[in-house]
Amino acid sequence: MKLRVLGLSIAVCLLAACGGKSDAPAATGDAKATGDKAGGEAKSGGELNVYNWSDYIAENTVPDFEKKSGVKVTYDVFDSNEMVESKLLAGASGYDIVVPTLNFLGRQIQAGVFQPLDKSKIPNLANLDPDMLKRIALQDPDNKYAVPYHWGTTGIGYNVDKVTAAFGNTDVTASWDLVFKPENLSKLKSCGVTLLDTPSEIIPIALNYLGEDPNSQDPAVIDKAAALLKTIRPHITNFHSSQYIDSMAKGSTCLVVGWSGDVVQARDRADEAKNGVKIGYSIPKEGAPLWFDMLAIPKDAKNVDYAYKFIDYLLEPQVAADNTNFVSYPNANLKATELVNKDITGDPTIYPPAEVRAKLFTFAIIPPDVDRQYTRIWTQLKTGR
Repeated sequence: MKLRVLGLSIAVCLLAACGGKSDAPAATGDAKATGDKAGGEAKSGGELNVYNWSDYIAENTVPDFEKKSGVKVTYDVFDSNEMVESKLLAGASGYDIVVPTLNFLGRQIQAGVFQPLDKSKIPNLANLDPDMLKRIALQDPDNKYAVPYHWGTTGIGYNVDKVTAAFGNTDVTASWDLVFKPENLSKLKSCGVTLLDTPSEIIPIALNYLGEDPNSQDPAVIDKAAALLKTIRPHITNFHSSQYIDSMAKGSTCLVVGWSGDVVQARDRADEAKNGVKIGYSIPKEGAPLWFDMLAIPKDAKNVDYAYKFIDYLLEPQVAADNTNFVSYPNANLKATELVNKDITGDPTIYPPAEVRAKLFTFAIIPPDVDRQYTRIWTQLKTGR
């Protein structure tokens, strides 16, 4: 998951009024090979356009698919749901697969952005966890429009040594008090504090911390989160949804409210660099978000058969395991679990135990009036007004 670019209320109106997308960004990589495609023989030179989160796929996944299928893949990346939604709204982006998070997918389904899946073209759907699919079906009834790619949590990433220096130990990371009490956060200001640049996550986290419904649509309740966030604003270094992976790994950021797999990637990069930076991740005791990123085919996709082929390929157990091993995010593929590195499946920050999962909450679809309020709060917070 990853910057807010367009108000969600505007998004809903546009989604209802138009059916296309904006110009695609520059490609991040492509290649050619030979093979076959879903629904028939692959033509050498076939194309597929994918729009996925940054740092979110194994290095060999796309090249191996290109060799197997004969399809040239243009693979572009984003770092927030708002970015991908803006593409879906503006018209004719040319993407064949996009990867929104479930709560964004839910309202985009309502607006008719995606085409229903022909499940006969995705035989590897049989590998997916029925319990996960049941939870996802609350926003995608009958799992009609999308397939789960990865899932994870949003919590606290921290520099072990710098937190210990400020507080004597790391016990404080077990609670959102570390983030939402100014007297705590101020102790880490000098070493760098980053919050995800996405109000659709940070505001519900603040509400949950206050003991409110994280998905409340009551303006007065939402304003409580705004008031809380204003108290910690002087101690926040920046708002970003992807740069913190490198900045944490290099030791220039010591605290982040970020996504589980990204923090683990930062930890692994620091370990590989042997730079002495130790990184931890905490799912605070008050609870935290659980989210699912979903593979979906836009209604105006041009290369639908290749899209099915790629989705089915991603659901192959070894491919799914390779992706999880690389990005440190769990997948919903039961047959892949035994192929995932044991240090990942045994890491409770990646695969939370049952008692922790019981406190996780999911995001609801945000209606236009709530989104407008979120946007106002976020603009005021970032500008310091």
